[in-house]
Amino acid sequence: MTIRPAQARDLDACLALDDSFDTEYVWQVETARVNGALQFGFRTTRLPRAMRVPVRSAYDALAEHLEQGACVLVAEEYPRIAGFVDVTLDAGQRVGWMQWLVVASDLRRQKIGSQLVQGVMDWARDKKLRAVLASISTKNFPASAFLQKHGFAFCGFNDRYYHNRDIAIYFACTLR
Repeated sequence: MTIRPAQARDLDACLALDDSFDTEYVWQVETARVNGALQFGFRTTRLPRAMRVPVRSAYDALAEHLEQGACVLVAEEYPRIAGFVDVTLDAGQRVGWMQWLVVASDLRRQKIGSQLVQGVMDWARDKKLRAVLASISTKNFPASAFLQKHGFAFCGFNDRYYHNRDIAIYFACTLR
C-alpha cells in the first residue's frame, strides 16, 4: 500500500468510492438546565437494528481542495485507489480540518485509514500545525471510535451544522 499526494487523475477513482457506513450505535445529546446553567452530555445509544448511512454530501469540494493545494492523500494498491483523505489548512489558527476520510468498503478494517491518518499527521507536523480537527455526524459512531483510537478527543459540537438537522461533533488531535 502506498500513501501519496493525490493528483487530478485520481479524482474519479476517489469519487467512486462508497463512503456509506453501517452502525449499530449513535451519539445522543442530553441537555439540562441546572441552577441556571446549561449542561450538555453525549452518550452512545444502541439502535434497535443496524442502520446503513449514506454520506455523499460535498464531494464537489474535493477537486477544489486539490487545486488549492490542500492535503489530499490517496492510498493506492496499484492500480486501485483504496482510499483518500482530504484536509484543508486554516493557517491563521494553525490547524488542519479533516474533511473526508474514505476507504473502499471491501478494504475497511485493514489499516488503510490508519495509514492515511498517519500521512495527515506527518503533513501537519511538517506544516507546524498545532492540531488536526474532524467533524462527524452523531450517526457516525464508527468514525468516532476510529478517531479516538488514533488520539483524537471530543472537543465540541454544533447543532446547526448539517442541513438534515443532525448534530456535528468535533474531535481534535493536538500535535506535539
